[in-house]
This record gives sequence, structure tokens and C-alpha cells, in this order.
Amino acid sequence: MGLLSLAIWTPIAFGIVLLALGRDEQAKSVRWLALVGAVVSFLVTLPLYSGFQLDTAEMQFVEKLSWIERFNVNYHLGVDGISLWFVILTAFINVIVVIAGWEVITRKVNQYMAAFLILSGLMIGVFSALDGLLFYVFFEATLIPMYLIIGIWGGPNKIYAAFKFFLYTLLGSLLTLIALIYLYIQSGGSFDIALWHELPLSATAQNFLFFAFFAAFAVKVPMWPVHTWLPDVHVEAPTGGSAVLAAIMLKLGAYGFLRFSMPIAPDASREWATFMIVLSLVAVVYVGLVAMVQQDMKKLVAYSSVAHMGFVTLGFFIFNPLGVSGGLVQMIAHGFVSAAMFLSIGVLYDRVHSREISSYGGVVNTMPKFAAFALLFAMANCGLPGTAGFVGEWMVILGAVKYDFVVGLLAASALIFGAAYTLWMFKRVYLGPVTNDDVKELTDINAREFTVMALLAIAILYMGLYPKPFTDVMEVSVANLLEHVAASKLP
Repeated sequence: MGLLSLAIWTPIAFGIVLLALGRDEQAKSVRWLALVGAVVSFLVTLPLYSGFQLDTAEMQFVEKLSWIERFNVNYHLGVDGISLWFVILTAFINVIVVIAGWEVITRKVNQYMAAFLILSGLMIGVFSALDGLLFYVFFEATLIPMYLIIGIWGGPNKIYAAFKFFLYTLLGSLLTLIALIYLYIQSGGSFDIALWHELPLSATAQNFLFFAFFAAFAVKVPMWPVHTWLPDVHVEAPTGGSAVLAAIMLKLGAYGFLRFSMPIAPDASREWATFMIVLSLVAVVYVGLVAMVQQDMKKLVAYSSVAHMGFVTLGFFIFNPLGVSGGLVQMIAHGFVSAAMFLSIGVLYDRVHSREISSYGGVVNTMPKFAAFALLFAMANCGLPGTAGFVGEWMVILGAVKYDFVVGLLAASALIFGAAYTLWMFKRVYLGPVTNDDVKELTDINAREFTVMALLAIAILYMGLYPKPFTDVMEVSVANLLEHVAASKLP
């Protein structure tokens, strides 16, 4: 069993043990076991970074076992510079979510913790799979624990939100399954993704594949106009569910574009690049304006996520190293920042049981420590230099300006909108005099909440001040991908 298998199956094994434990009377031991499982799962991923070779674009830590021999399906895993950091990020966010739900979840604690551990393993499987069918199994399997997390521990409209989440993401994926079967037939009966990258495909076939993959990945990102499921789901999901959804699950779609759409259908990707750039800019500009008028904090941050992920797809489809690397860095940064934003809203919701901005005011007077963290996270969400939020956006804007000045200018406007809606929310929630009794009675964050906030703050500042470890890992793989996309695959 290699490192990647350990990274996938360790949290899943802990999750299954937690499900077997059963009753809420054992909640204390359940929480500690979940924390041990999450920490061990995270520690298992660290040797992936320390043993990673920076000078090659080849897949590393490869594992290959025959799975379904008759159809030539393999249990085939590996990571390169594009996927490595997402494996580590997934395991890190899982630790954060387990600590964040420690006291908040009081019923079905074992099932809640197990759902997150199993979900973590499945998402790492998506980032590690080098076999098309294995990728699809992991990709679809992630829907089940998230569906349960929203449907069991969510808000008043949780069933509606869970169904909307499931149907949107499942319907898009069905076209992708047809695309995978088509590629299997074209390749002479192989699900090897690397082999698919080399197939000479006609323009018609590439266009079909591009839009079949687009159906699944654009919904998952989510790109405008198929983003409408996200705000509803975020509002109803429990805090931990929102954090994982924004920090990791949205990245599965963007990752799919890099692993499938661009290398398998490079000619179609170049042909439809303008289409993708326009959709990305609409997300950056229009959805940023929509975020500005939200009265619900979770909805505001949900729309903010759509705008930030617009940066990611914009970076990918301008086809230059700065843009693609910037998109990847933005994905990792958004993982830290969006998780921090949703967990901050969760801290307030646990005390006041309201997400409405109007329910607050002057929180800094009663929760000064928490307000300091919230300010840092808000600044990172705006893209302040020195925080993780700045690095990826800056790289994408530079890449966009190289591609086309107007595209770069429109992308840069997101920094203005981001500052407007984030700081206006911060002003109304945290600053000024205390406006109601609920805020007057607030108590500052405890040691557990402080730990969660501090871990995310360290990650955001470290990445903002020293992004080199992140960019070095992806540099060779991004260059190799762009070289591959530039070469025509038409027969």
C-alpha cells in the first residue's frame, strides 16, 4: 500500500469505525477518534511533499493494480505538480472541520464525523486517480456523504438544498460518463487517462468531449450560469459542510478541466477558449455585484466563491504559464480563505443563530480576538497583498493582461468588487457601537475556536508571504500541460 492509498483509505477506515461505534452516549470518544483519524490522515500526506521531485512532469508515487480485469480497469493512482497540493489541502481542511464541529454537533456525532472523514478520502481519490473509471467512481461517490451532511445536519430547507445539490451535480456527470465510455472505445479498451491524452480525435469528437466534460465540471466549479445551486446549498449546509464544499469540492470541477478537457480535447479547448473566458468574466464581474446586495452572510460568501472561482477558469483558458499557475494558486488560496470565512460565520451563528447581517453590529466590542481574525480573513478575501488571496489573483491578472489588456482590466475589477462587498459586510457586522442585546451578550472565542482560526490564519499568511513552495511544485507540470495543449491532436 503506497502513500496515496494510505491518504485515501486511512480517513475512510476511521470513518467506517466511527459508524460502527453508534450511540451519542459515546460522543466524547467519537470526537477524539475522529480527530486522531483526521490528524493521522493529514500526516500521511506530508511525505508526498517532502519526497516530491520538482524537476519532472511525470506522475509520482504511482500505484497500479488490476481492478476489473475483464474491462481493463485498474486501481491506478499518482500525483503530479497539478494535483499534489490538493491532496494535502483536503487532508488539512478535514482536520479543521473536525475541530470546528467538536461542540457544535450534538446529535448523531459519529455519523457526522464519519461523513467528513469518508468524504475526505473520496476527494483525495479524485485528485489521485489516473484511471478514468476510478476517477468517475470517486467523483460521484463524493456526492453521497455531502448529500447526507446537508440533508441531516442542515438548516430548515435542508432537504430542498440537498436534492438541488445532488440533481445539479449528478445530471452534469451523466454526460461525462458517456464521454468516458467513448474514450474507452476509441483507445481500444483502456481507461488510462495518460493514453487518452495522446488520442488523435476529430474536431467533432473533441467538441463533443469538451462539452460533455463541461457539463460536469462547470456545474461543480460552479461557473455562471449553472451556479444557482451553490448559494442555496451553502445557506442550508452546516458550517463544516459549507467549509468543505467551498474549500475542496468546488476544486474538483476546476481540476477536471486540467486533467480531462484541456489535454484530451486541446483543439476544442483552444476553439472554445473565448467562450470560457466570457463566462469566467461574467462570474468575476456580475456575480461580484450580486454578492454586494446580499443580506445573508453565507449567501454573500457563496457568491464571492463563484466570483473567485471565475478567476480560476479565466486563468486556465488564457493558456499561458502565469494564468494556469495563478489559477492553481488561487484554488489553494481560496481553499484556505473560503473555509476561514464560512467557519467565522459559523462562530457567530452558533451564538446568535442568525446569518442576517442586520442581526449584528459592533461585534468587535464584545469579541475582540475573534474580530481580529475575521478582519484578516476579510482582507484575504479582498486579495490584500501579504495574504493568500492576493497571490493567485495577481498572477491571473498579469497573465490576462499578457493575453488581452481588456480581459486583464475586467479581471482586475474583481479586486474592487471583492473589497466592496467584503469590507461592507465587515463594517456592518463588526464595527461601530453594539446595536442589540444579542451582540451585547456575546462571549469571545474559546480555545478550540481560537485553534481553528489560528491554523487558518497561519496558512493564509504563510502562503501570502512565501508562495514559492506552492508555485515551485506546479511549474514543470503546468509547462508540460501547456506544451501538450498547444500541439494539435487532430488526425
